[in-house]
Amino acid sequence: MIYADNAATTQISDLAFTKMLPFLREEYGNASTQYSLGIKAKRAIEFARKQVADAIGSDPSEIIFTSGGSEGNSWVLQGISILFEGEPIHIVTSSIEHYSVIKSCSALEKRGISVTYLPVNSNGFVSVSDIKSSLRSNTKLVSIMLANNEIGTIQPISEIGKLLRDLGILFHTDAVQAIGHMPINVRDLEVDFMTASAHKFNGAKGTGFLYSRSGLALPPIIFGGNQEQGKRSGTENVAGFVALGYAIEENVAGIEQSSSFVRKLIEITLEDIIKQIPDVYTNGDTFEKLPGIINLGFNGISGEALMNLLDLKGICVSTSSACTSGENTPSHVLMALGLSETQAKSAIRISYSKYNTESEAKEVAAAICSGVKAIRRSK
Repeated sequence: MIYADNAATTQISDLAFTKMLPFLREEYGNASTQYSLGIKAKRAIEFARKQVADAIGSDPSEIIFTSGGSEGNSWVLQGISILFEGEPIHIVTSSIEHYSVIKSCSALEKRGISVTYLPVNSNGFVSVSDIKSSLRSNTKLVSIMLANNEIGTIQPISEIGKLLRDLGILFHTDAVQAIGHMPINVRDLEVDFMTASAHKFNGAKGTGFLYSRSGLALPPIIFGGNQEQGKRSGTENVAGFVALGYAIEENVAGIEQSSSFVRKLIEITLEDIIKQIPDVYTNGDTFEKLPGIINLGFNGISGEALMNLLDLKGICVSTSSACTSGENTPSHVLMALGLSETQAKSAIRISYSKYNTESEAKEVAAAICSGVKAIRRSK
């Protein structure tokens, strides 16, 4: 099998897996207990919290462990509605956000909260001037993702952050696709909230974290035993948090090398495809994007049919976000770029990791070319 869908999820690293194992068996204590087994678990969580903080330039007290990006995104948006309950609330976001943001906003609209969904240009960029002009006297939060999960486009977050900081408006970025794949410092980005998911950077599924800037009191939405500084109750996933800490530390340490490597794999794949399918086109920006993701469109074919042909050859790619696969609807991200429904449905996403190889990149390209030609011949 050739796995080329790392934007959907990643293989857990050997280091993260090895470090989490003792906390599934020998060191299985509940971190909320006061005897030695529980204290060891608590110390392991706090060490993981420091690893995360060091990786993103924050203080450990600003890190709250979660179950992943969807929980974190929902928490920020729901939390804002609670924090400003009784006041007129306006939220600004973009039309290409992850569905955990889009659907949370939709749910808030049903409760009378006003939401502005900003357009993007043909490369997937949100305009800072559009953000500025969309702001109102009752705008409480702006939520713009750092890097898009389908096309990889990186937004001008630090520029947006400075604008909003000067205006005193809270700013959240969904960094699920970006963390571990590009350098990130929350102070430089000037964000108030940032969300992440471990399975996107070689950690374990079902774990993530929320960065909440010191001094901000985001209300909890899960109540119980006052874990996570009283902000998120529930028995801690010690093994998962341990794996997360080592995964993010490992990825950040090797980010320059891995970025250069996956960028080369993308170049190899695209060059080989262009030789045989010269009318292939890319969706999203060519330069300001994550190095390991490319979204390709092929006229006159179904992306789903191509994905299935590749699957028969043991190659894993996707047609859209993993959260919407199988829905037979065009990607809302690609539609927001101005593509037609037919064009959006002709696209596939390839996403490599440090575990792929150059020979695999060439095999992926060859299989795509063969598949596109076969589908076109069948028409």
